[in-house]
Amino acid sequence: MNLKTNYMGLELKNPIIIGSSGLTNSVENIKKLEENQAGAVVLKSLFEEQILMEISKNFSQNNSNYPDAFDYLNNYTKQASIFKYIEMIEESKKSVSIPIIASINCITPVEWTSFAKNIQDAGADALEINISLLPSDPEIDSKENEKKYFSIIEKVSKIISIPVALKMSYYSAGLANLIQKLCWTNHVDSFVLFNKYFSPDIDINTLQVKASNPLTSPEDISNSLRWIALLSNKINKNIAASTGVHDYKGLVKQLLVGAQAVQIVSTIYKYGEKVIPKIIDGLKDWMQKNNYNKIDDFRGKLSYSEIKNPEFYERIQFMKYYGGYEK
Repeated sequence: MNLKTNYMGLELKNPIIIGSSGLTNSVENIKKLEENQAGAVVLKSLFEEQILMEISKNFSQNNSNYPDAFDYLNNYTKQASIFKYIEMIEESKKSVSIPIIASINCITPVEWTSFAKNIQDAGADALEINISLLPSDPEIDSKENEKKYFSIIEKVSKIISIPVALKMSYYSAGLANLIQKLCWTNHVDSFVLFNKYFSPDIDINTLQVKASNPLTSPEDISNSLRWIALLSNKINKNIAASTGVHDYKGLVKQLLVGAQAVQIVSTIYKYGEKVIPKIIDGLKDWMQKNNYNKIDDFRGKLSYSEIKNPEFYERIQFMKYYGGYEK
């Protein structure tokens, strides 16, 4: 049974990509993921904030009277961060045969873009740019927020030639239009829908703000499922599903609405790397039962343009009582 999929021009032996996380922060971890049949990995992200934090740790504000020393340490900490990351890319490429996708988590088009060439030269098969936008400033309108996407991918595209995936937020008043315009730039090869954001919670006993559970649940699949169904036949770029895929059922659902690949993280944290072959076996069994020999036989079969009632994907209000739920 053929589980191969083409993602951004990369041939994957199956559509399961391990998303950027602590699971992909070392060569040893990546080896284990390949041994357990992962189709590709996205390396743990290099953050702009990480570099700035390292600068502040290594050189305090009290030493600002020594600008030459500050410039030296500033550049040194940047290169040290990059060196470790580049080294991991190089060692991973020597150690495994699956595609290695580097990842940058960024918020500006300036600080990190020069690093992209180093990542390409180290042998990364692709680069995933994770742009985390939270439009919380009332003084900044939507157009100004969304310009960041265009500024960043335009700058990166001038530096590298490897495929670029854009992992983005669903915070947009015109998400479909935004993605379409990003397609027109020809700077993006794939969209990863969507970011799983840090979520705050409150401890009512200590009156402290804290982090909520960082792991997803299978119920979290619906947002990306809806948007991939709506967009997969309308744009000419690949889409990878992210957030909420925990088993073979979630994988099948995302392929049915048109995803080329899915990214999983939380389910591995919960059940270990052995969950990957279980998901793959579930996919094979489902395909066999439904007489599908390859993924392209059913990919997109339930996308927006392929079902009888496509407006179902656009419905956001409950309308009538049906099957125990108000629809």
